[in-house]
Amino acid sequence: MSKWSFTSHPASVGETYFEHLAASWGFAFRMLMGGLAALIHGLFPFLCVRTGSSIIKNLNDKMVVNRVKAGHVPAGQTPQARAR
Repeated sequence: MSKWSFTSHPASVGETYFEHLAASWGFAFRMLMGGLAALIHGLFPFLCVRTGSSIIKNLNDKMVVNRVKAGHVPAGQTPQARAR
């Protein structure tokens, strides 16, 4: 398959191109919000104390744990290594 295939990577994680696009944009938005929370926390340490770490944990759960449970583990990685 071509190096520039729009469907090979999404298929490798059990998604269509548009499902993968939506998931990627959702992750990007959440990461931007986490980054903003981290910037605010840096200036005001009493604000957003757990926001960044909570976003990271939720993203990890959604991306890694759910894919491992669904059996979609990228080539070269074992489910045990991804579930940690």
